[in-house]
Amino acid sequence: MSIDGYMAGPENEMDWLEWDWDDGLKQYITEITDPVDCILLGRKLAEGFIDYWSTQAEDPVSIEEGAGKMNNTQKIVFTKTIFKSEWQRTKLESGDIVEEVIKLKNQKGNDMIVYGGSTFVRTLIEAGLIDELHLFVNPTALGKGMPVFGELQRMKLISSRSFECGIVLLCYEPKNKRSV
Repeated sequence: MSIDGYMAGPENEMDWLEWDWDDGLKQYITEITDPVDCILLGRKLAEGFIDYWSTQAEDPVSIEEGAGKMNNTQKIVFTKTIFKSEWQRTKLESGDIVEEVIKLKNQKGNDMIVYGGSTFVRTLIEAGLIDELHLFVNPTALGKGMPVFGELQRMKLISSRSFECGIVLLCYEPKNKRSV
């Protein structure tokens, strides 16, 4: 996200994101994704996300760290417009997001991680279904765009860390966290 709280610019542009990650940030990403056995995705992000990681796994010259994890982990895409998935290890879910995530949280398994656009993520935040928010703050102020948050959210800071590439991690626990 930007330092002023946006996850995309006014035209959904994301060209301002810092992608020249240092080794410390890459290691942190590995640490938080290692215990994950399920990735939750909103439809809009899923299309680019899954295609990107699938391509990385197929290209031995440009295999990016984490491609195996992203491709081999079960993915659930929340969508009302896609009815068949061409992606491996991907289930499509068209039910109520809140109800379905509560069901998933009550199943046995390891950690889940959420990637998604502002509407999908905001729905989960406002429903109290996010246990921790790992906000990667990029060294850019956009002034306007697609906000991460839609309403007042009170949080408790768990940790913070700065990386050489200029990104700052803020890890929060939402105070409205729902017990499921």
